[in-house]
Amino acid sequence: MGEPTFTLPEIIDNENGWGPSPAMLTEKFRDIPYAPYSKSDKLGKIADWSTPEQKEKESTGRQRQGYRFREQYTAYGHGASSTFTYTHAEDEASFSVVDNRSAAQKKAASYRTTGSTKARGANRNQQQQRQQRNGQYQRLGAMNRGLTGSKANNSNVRRRFGWKDYDKNQRTRDASVTVGPEWKVLEEIEFNRLSKLNLDVDEGDDISSHGFLYHYDKSYDKVTTKTEKPLVPSERFRLFVSASEDPIIEQLARDDEATVFSTDAVLSMLMCAPRSVYPWDIIIIRTGNKLFFDRRKGVYDYITVNENAADPPIETGDKDNINSPNSLSLEAIDINHYFSVQVLNEAERYDFKKQNPFINSSEDIEIMAPCAYRYRRFDLSIKEEEDISLIVRTQLDSVVKQPSGDSFITIKALNEFDSRAQGAGGSLDWRQKLDTQRGAVVATEMKNNSFKLARWAVQSILAGADQMKLGYVSRVNPKDRTRHAILGTQMSKPRDFAAQMNLSISNGWGIVRTIIDICMKLPEGKYVLIKDPNKPVVRLYSVPLNTFETEDDVLDDGEDIDEEEEEIIEK
Repeated sequence: MGEPTFTLPEIIDNENGWGPSPAMLTEKFRDIPYAPYSKSDKLGKIADWSTPEQKEKESTGRQRQGYRFREQYTAYGHGASSTFTYTHAEDEASFSVVDNRSAAQKKAASYRTTGSTKARGANRNQQQQRQQRNGQYQRLGAMNRGLTGSKANNSNVRRRFGWKDYDKNQRTRDASVTVGPEWKVLEEIEFNRLSKLNLDVDEGDDISSHGFLYHYDKSYDKVTTKTEKPLVPSERFRLFVSASEDPIIEQLARDDEATVFSTDAVLSMLMCAPRSVYPWDIIIIRTGNKLFFDRRKGVYDYITVNENAADPPIETGDKDNINSPNSLSLEAIDINHYFSVQVLNEAERYDFKKQNPFINSSEDIEIMAPCAYRYRRFDLSIKEEEDISLIVRTQLDSVVKQPSGDSFITIKALNEFDSRAQGAGGSLDWRQKLDTQRGAVVATEMKNNSFKLARWAVQSILAGADQMKLGYVSRVNPKDRTRHAILGTQMSKPRDFAAQMNLSISNGWGIVRTIIDICMKLPEGKYVLIKDPNKPVVRLYSVPLNTFETEDDVLDDGEDIDEEEEEIIEK
């Protein structure tokens, strides 16, 4: 035997980079797909063609304490596994399976696969119960399915209607404001990215307090469903003054006391944005190195009802529908206003050092709802050399005497319209369950009104309130939206209430700091942050300076307002 021989194969080195060299691209290898790879990849990963294609537009994470977005990047060779994805070139629409078995064979096969007679009986009973509970079945033939050929002959398919949202039409909502042709989109941020932000902020400092408060009437803590009290309408009204029209904020801005200015209503909307479903918009004005978060003129703070329910109220277009989203919102505004005035004891009064900045005479005191305003400053700086501070005007509604001293509170009201109507969100009947199953009622309200309750908790925390008073107000008659009764009250600490809702205040501050950073990089001007009416997305637009300055722009949402809305706007 001769000596064994071994000949090394030819090695062609690509001196100009990675991958096959031009010398290798012969007729033998010309049609073979090549997947580029990164230098940082392991050798075993070069031939790994089974991994699914990665998302190139994957949501980015957090950077530096979580408040800033990490820039998107795509590594060399990223997503190259799609090169080897097999795609059948021919049309498979005409493909069908022909079953030559007889009806008797099919029936026997079905009995073999469904188990024992006892199990089949139980399955039939369950199907009958589901059919009674969730609506009827409807058989769709080949004409409805658009099937042809042998597939149409075997299309005895049954679909179940009324089960969750499977067969419901997609609901579309109108935006809160019409986007003008000259508006430019600057940023688009998804809610899942906002939910990942985080920024820890210390407790705010009080700058000044204005107005006076009446003491809370503790007799309402004893109200139950059996001793309900009627809700009394009040002739007093509240003011909705924007941050840019607030004389105190204007003076603080001139004195260079902070960088960003806002109100608790606007700031809470931004901090709880990932929970919102209905559309909204916020005006952002940059003047020099100052930012003002504001609302449009003539737009007051709407209070939604069952916004987060799985089956929220539907806008039918019928103005007489008292359970439409718009009607329920106006009803909730009235209920909150009347309740916050009724539960006060005007015999006892607490005065702050400074007068209410929106009251010009003693007559205004008699016709305005009593409340106090706290201007508080929060430090949003990340580095020591930064100076990003925010001043927010907050509101307090009442004061309660405690052994340790006076305790400031905010007052809100939840309202029940009809537990059996569409949009009720599976809520319990308060008159039957509120006293015995308070926890179940609260849990349902937290689910159906997550955005609203989160905003109330954030507003109370921003104001430095010690407690938050919640009232439960229901219609006397489900068909009448004008008469209501107080069925009970509940006192909670704002931070404990936020914890029950899984509400992260640091996440809200992260959202605020992110929007501030984006706007600080923009030139001076006016901008609008708009929540998409049908998607969990917010968009930042650049708009002309005169936008929303005329009456036509104020009501630019394309909808006519009724007399009740006009009255509220005038107030």
